[in-house]
Amino acid sequence: MSEELDFVLQRLGDEDRPVRNISLAPLSGLTRDQMSLFRSVWVDLKAERRFEVIAELVEQAEANVHLNFCTVLRNCLHDADARVRKLAVEGLWEDCKPDLVSPLVSLLEGDPSTEVRAAAAISLGRFVLMGELGEISESAGSQAAAALRAAWFRPQEVNEVRRRALEGMAYTDEPDVQEFIRNAYYDEDEQMRQSAVFAMGSSGDRRWSKSVLTELGSPDAAMRFEAASAAGELALSGAVRPLVRLLDDPDSSVREAAALALGQIGGPQARRALQAVAAGEDERLAQAAEDALQELSFNSETADQPLLDFSGALAPKAGAALDDADDDEAGGEEAIDGSGLFRAYADGFAVDEDLLLDEGFDGEDLYGDDDDGDGDEDDLDDGGEHENWDDDDEDEGEVDEAEDWN
Repeated sequence: MSEELDFVLQRLGDEDRPVRNISLAPLSGLTRDQMSLFRSVWVDLKAERRFEVIAELVEQAEANVHLNFCTVLRNCLHDADARVRKLAVEGLWEDCKPDLVSPLVSLLEGDPSTEVRAAAAISLGRFVLMGELGEISESAGSQAAAALRAAWFRPQEVNEVRRRALEGMAYTDEPDVQEFIRNAYYDEDEQMRQSAVFAMGSSGDRRWSKSVLTELGSPDAAMRFEAASAAGELALSGAVRPLVRLLDDPDSSVREAAALALGQIGGPQARRALQAVAAGEDERLAQAAEDALQELSFNSETADQPLLDFSGALAPKAGAALDDADDDEAGGEEAIDGSGLFRAYADGFAVDEDLLLDEGFDGEDLYGDDDDGDGDEDDLDDGGEHENWDDDDEDEGEVDEAEDWN
């Protein structure tokens, strides 16, 4: 191992040699002594070379699950180049050791780079979730949550950091977090609004059902993506119909999010739709549908009702790059052709759209059915009119919780 490490460090020091041609496997699982040797070479590399090395290191780790570069990446949290620090934070996504919380808090509180602070906030969010699930100590989870709360209230903090802090805080059961989500949803910043919808799903609170259902029809692809993901996290049975329609969305990321959400929600309509696209020509969508069908089958075997799945919570956060949004919105190559999804259903199953979709959410009936899946009709007064959100239907002497903000 020592000879291999010496060899790769020598090659890294040769800045005329492309980093892509170097196997970085010997940097996996370095001991303390080996890290000292690594640092002695690292400090002499130019900033651009260090950035190229870390970028390649993260890429190789994603391609090979047996590689563990956490020791190197932790060392790079203090690099002079903000790009390296950001990549190091992102590359530590699978490092779940609680002792990573303090370095991340330090970056969130004091790093001069907005991108680094935002990346630290995203990473701290997963520690908040692990704390809520009892997977790490309560003190570590509370430390992460407190840092995110401080960032949310920090004067002059930019929205990019604040919205990432909101996403992480949503996993807690602190009552004022729901107020933060509400305010963010009505913010003028569209990305803040996207994070609010992400947070609605992460909160696991179905009070947000109608807002999520509404945003499934947003004209903005990024918002449709977040709404589809949130609908899956909340297991909204009333979202099945609009999610099926989003399987034919012009944006590939939205299509894939819709497929995964249908797998989380389950039911015969979701299964038929997923089976149809799994047999389609869109390879990425077909794979997403296959994954969703596996989750649907697992949930069906373990419970009568769909499970609330937190697996998406540790994935990339709201506003993640919609890789082909521009091309797809303009009718790019990945958009489903003119035959459309429903024609694929008709060809494959000899059924029409009405039979497939039955009486699910139709984009208009936000009231009177059971879109939020709680077993009761949604918010209709006895007279059949739409509910007045600021009356007292619960007869507890107070204005209804949702009031006039939804």
